[in-house]
Amino acid sequence: MKDLKTWLGPMRVDFLYLDVACVFLAASAAVWTHGRINILYLILAFIGAVCAHISVNTLNEYFDFRSGLDLRTERTPFSGGSGTLSERPDMAPTVLRIAVGCLSITALIGLYFLFVRGWLIVPLGLLGLSVIVVYTNWITRLPLISLIVTGLGFGLLMVQGTYYVLTGAYSWTAFFASLPPFFLGNNLLLLNQFPDVEVDRMVGRRNLPILIGRPACSILYALIMLATFLSLVVGVVLRHLPVLSLLGLVILPLGVIASIGVYRYAEDLPNLLRYMGFNVLLNILTPILMAIGFLIAA
Repeated sequence: MKDLKTWLGPMRVDFLYLDVACVFLAASAAVWTHGRINILYLILAFIGAVCAHISVNTLNEYFDFRSGLDLRTERTPFSGGSGTLSERPDMAPTVLRIAVGCLSITALIGLYFLFVRGWLIVPLGLLGLSVIVVYTNWITRLPLISLIVTGLGFGLLMVQGTYYVLTGAYSWTAFFASLPPFFLGNNLLLLNQFPDVEVDRMVGRRNLPILIGRPACSILYALIMLATFLSLVVGVVLRHLPVLSLLGLVILPLGVIASIGVYRYAEDLPNLLRYMGFNVLLNILTPILMAIGFLIAA
């Protein structure tokens, strides 16, 4: 079990549930708009999404270890990395190989879809690969890009990309379906940066909790939470989403509770941990509930 934890730790497998939720949402949207989907394409899209996520996670672990950040971080169940390389420095080359291998798998799947679906997949593919490669050493020093990069990954890239390879087209349905994961993904990273403000500053990172402080970011967190559920309602009002996708609103009370808790305990890490857990649940359950609504409506 210890050896398994050593291998899986840098992959941060606990967060891979987000890939399941977002690919499920995209597939459900494709079923609603097109009726049938290619199961092989769905499997390949899911493998590509998981490998991309593992690649960015393992690269983050590797570069945080090389920079010394791992040795200073106060870890929580939701932030600070796995700590695997701090305990097993000899694993660093292996972790880098896992990152490169998973990135290569994602790229090869992208090339396959370029062949079967056409060049319109190229912009999303190149953006996704670029984000994976430059995230830790570059994006973490750009506050506004750092705010939206996780949302781009789970929303624009994963939901829109999966929808495109399943249907061969982009649509307003896919766009509005991707907005809740976009906003929730942004909040996921924003809140997970709260515990690491001091050590992130030491290694030259520049994110919004560092620049404007945690209390101000707690207000931003609440506004992004509001945007999450408003975007879902707007998509339904404009008839790009089915009415039953409003099942995503079932989780809204948890979003309200999380927003209040984050505001109240922005500077109190022990009490904040509960709301960081709620934040993860929101990222997983909202797309799943929306997806169920799509399938019922289909």
